[in-house]
Amino acid sequence: MFLQLSLRKRILLLIASLAFINIFGSTITVWYAYKTQNLNSSMVDNDLTALIAAQHLETSLVMQKGLLTYYFMTDKTEWLDKLKTFHDAFQTLLNRAREVNLTAQGNTILNEIESRYIRFTFDRDRVVELYRKGNRQEGATRHWEVRDQFFKIYELTGRFKNIHEQTIADSSRSIRKASREMKIMAGAAVPFVILLSLILTFILFSHVLNPIHKLALEADLKEIPGGLENEIEALKGRVHHLIEDIGQTHAKLEESQEHLVQSKRLAMVGKLAAGVAHSVRNPLTSVKMRLFTLERSLRLTPEQKEDLDVISEEIRHIDTILRNFLEYARPPKLNFQSNSPSDVVDHTIQLLKHRMESYRIDISIDRRQKLPNVMLDSDQLKEVLVNLIINSCEAMGENGKITIVEDWIQEGPYHGRAVIRIQDNGPGIPPELKEKIFEPFFSTKEEGSGLGLSIAKRIVEEHGGELKTESQDGPGAVFTIIMPIKEYDHGDNPDR
Repeated sequence: MFLQLSLRKRILLLIASLAFINIFGSTITVWYAYKTQNLNSSMVDNDLTALIAAQHLETSLVMQKGLLTYYFMTDKTEWLDKLKTFHDAFQTLLNRAREVNLTAQGNTILNEIESRYIRFTFDRDRVVELYRKGNRQEGATRHWEVRDQFFKIYELTGRFKNIHEQTIADSSRSIRKASREMKIMAGAAVPFVILLSLILTFILFSHVLNPIHKLALEADLKEIPGGLENEIEALKGRVHHLIEDIGQTHAKLEESQEHLVQSKRLAMVGKLAAGVAHSVRNPLTSVKMRLFTLERSLRLTPEQKEDLDVISEEIRHIDTILRNFLEYARPPKLNFQSNSPSDVVDHTIQLLKHRMESYRIDISIDRRQKLPNVMLDSDQLKEVLVNLIINSCEAMGENGKITIVEDWIQEGPYHGRAVIRIQDNGPGIPPELKEKIFEPFFSTKEEGSGLGLSIAKRIVEEHGGELKTESQDGPGAVFTIIMPIKEYDHGDNPDR
């Protein structure tokens, strides 16, 4: 039942139990202390005082008997004076005993003592008078009668004294009993309190303190000096940072959701645009064929020939834009084959040889050794290189220089990276545009589609590589292609 409770309820139950035991124990202690104090007060203020009064009564009575005997033996009246003093003291003590006595039995005895003492003093005075008159024989006879009365009174004072002795003994037994009960209750409560304290300590350490310590260590806080206080402060700071991170993440999620909605809309527009581009491209091809037929079948003036060339060039430009757009919207599936990137570079330069000559561009290759074979799509990588080289040509104009640097960075016995850098001495790329040139539809050329570099970057990334721009000393731009390569025994790639 206890283990089925929650941690919070278990701790509260244990604390409440300890508090109840302490409050109950304190209450019982106060009650027993109050009870003991009352017993002591009753015993000291009443019973002990009454016992002392009874003792003095007994002493005073005995002294009266002795003084009377001295008088009978010596006939000196000074003994009678002293007898009078003890007689008055006996009366005072008798009144004092009545004041402190609280028992009915004691009152009965005191009443009987008083009544007998009155007769005793009356008969004793008659005996004294007989002795004074010289009638010693009759005085002696009455003296024995007075003696019997004395012993009766003496017995009663003893009984009164015994009553209060018994009361004091009963009070002492009550105090001892209360003390034993306190000891028993304290002895029973101490193990229970220790057990509850151990259980509470175990729960606090196992379910609170140790988890806090582990959380502090797992929160990249290698060592927590200062104990629990610093651990809680460290976790407090960590939780504060987490709350801030959650808030930032929530804001980013909302932003991402907006971007996602926008992306879905753009995707729908892209699909629609791709369909339109595909539909426009077919009649555009028919227009090109008709223009070619008209050019061959008609005799055109130089002005008409120039107009027709402009129309043909613009149609070609439109066709290029549509082809790039369709390629960006529906990228072709890559056909991976084992080939060296160096071979692709050579084929690309051979393909663009006449284009380089028309731009009067000097192109060279800096190659220490041929790059190893990797799995790649030669046509797609060739398209990347063509796009980058043509961009450099258009940026430089005529009489420019392009350098292609090949490098192989070995990163392990079976891993490395192939690096191809295309450098030119053109105007370069402004720093504020370096992050934008790979964005779709961004172009610095008036007639550019803004898709060439985006397509090139995507092709390289689909090969598991990276396409980026680098800064260099002096003018010009540098585009770097980085492709991961693996070297195997016999120069074979198991992915072939």
